[in-house]
Amino acid sequence: QVQLVESGGGLVQPGGSLRLSCAASGSIFSTAAVAWYRQAPGKRRELVAAITRGGDTNYAGSVKGRFTISRDNAKNTVYLQMNSLKREDTAVYYCNVPSGDFVLFAWGQGTQVTVSS
Repeated sequence: QVQLVESGGGLVQPGGSLRLSCAASGSIFSTAAVAWYRQAPGKRRELVAAITRGGDTNYAGSVKGRFTISRDNAKNTVYLQMNSLKREDTAVYYCNVPSGDFVLFAWGQGTQVTVSS
């Protein structure tokens, strides 16, 4: 069973930056698209950014131009660089492998991102 471990979250002021990391047990990331999701209190989990096996990327409109997803297949790790953070980016961030409207693996614990002054 693949385990996903997210890290890098924290408390940051509006306008600040954070870089999230997602590590997977096994080498699944080198052969699959990977996405970052987030869930804010009282809201549904939403897709934030995705990167294909070949490196093509896709972003939610709310983060386009501010967030960058990247991958290091050799390290089996996917990153999310978040710049110009806004209060509405506050959420728990998760990674997973998308499969249509679903995901392939059990959700990890996620990493909390709090944007506040």
